[in-house]
This record gives sequence, structure tokens and C-alpha cells, in this order.
Amino acid sequence: MSVTLKLATSLDGRIATAAGESRWITGAQSREQVHRLRAAHDAVLVGIETALADDPELTVRLPGYNGRQPARVVLDSRQRLTPDCKLVRTARDVPTYVIATEDPNPALLAAGVKVLTVRAVGEDRPELKTVVQALAAEGLSDLFVEGGGQVAGSFLRCGLVDTIEWFRAPILIGGEGRPAVGALAVAALAEAPHFRRVEVTALGDDLWERYARG
Repeated sequence: MSVTLKLATSLDGRIATAAGESRWITGAQSREQVHRLRAAHDAVLVGIETALADDPELTVRLPGYNGRQPARVVLDSRQRLTPDCKLVRTARDVPTYVIATEDPNPALLAAGVKVLTVRAVGEDRPELKTVVQALAAEGLSDLFVEGGGQVAGSFLRCGLVDTIEWFRAPILIGGEGRPAVGALAVAALAEAPHFRRVEVTALGDDLWERYARG
């Protein structure tokens, strides 16, 4: 499976203020391009904290678009998604997966959500290599990871990210803001994940930087 990580940040790599405000850091052109990238992937993945905080749809919303919608995937070990959230309410219209580490919640199954139970690691978090294998077994071959920071850090730490699509806005939030990438456990520079820049495009005031694994 190919894994793409999307980051939408300030110049100093923050995805939200300390209070959690994030709409909108990047401009309209960047957000439109994100929808095009969603359309090019089989599935879009977020962590449960992002799902609970933003109540996203994770669909492609472009003028005149009537193509297929990517599957939505939520890393949700304890199945905290509620029946009234947008992802669950629309699960019969757009394929929706919850990645859990316990037996499936009957309420999610009844709503049309497919629950995939995988092995847990650390603080009851889904083991990501197993997650990727489980999604591949569902016929999904291109995964678009949209966050948040802990999820981004986990995918990078496991060496699973092939491409980074980084949208950077010309604002500064500061050290108290929420970082785009969580802890990587890098003790020496030689251990840091390495990527090579392949393209830079201006989107209004933003920069769209594309990176491939080095």
C-alpha cells in the first residue's frame, strides 16, 4: 500500500493554536487541492481526536465533482465515535472503517460502519503496520493520512510514509501551538526520517511542497 501524509501548517509547522483553533490556517486554493488529492486516493485516514474535535465528512467536495468518494478510516481503539457524528451518519453512503483494538461495537455495525480489529501496541494504540495490511486486504491501495499530529508522527516513526503533501501558510503560531508531527523518538540526526523535495507550487499566499521518501 502507498501512504501519503498531508500536512496543512503555519510557517513554523503548527496545525492549530494552543486552544485548538485551526480553521483556516491555509487558504482556499490549498483546501481545494486537498480535495483533489482525496479524490486520487482510495481512502482518507484520521485519528479519533481529529474526528471528535472536527466532526469531519472527509469527502471530496469540488464544484461539479461526481466521481467516487474515498473510503473514510478512523483510528479509534476504543470505538469512541458516536452515532450522531457525520462519519457514522453517512456510513451507508460512503464506505467508513473504524480501526479498533477490541470487539466491534454493535451500534457502529448497525449504522453501516465496518470495524476492523487489529493488534494493540503501547497505550492501546492500533499497530500501524497491521492497520495498513488490514486496509490492503479490503482492496484499498492508496491511503491519504490527514492527521492529527500524533497520527502523523506514528506513521513517520513506523517508516510507512511514502509521500508528503505539505501546504504551508505564511503565518506564525509559535511554540504553544499544536505541532503537525508528534514525537518521533529521534536521538540522532542519522535516525531522522529523510525525504527529498520533488516540487514546490505557489497556491495563492501558500506554498504546496511535495516530498518523496529519500
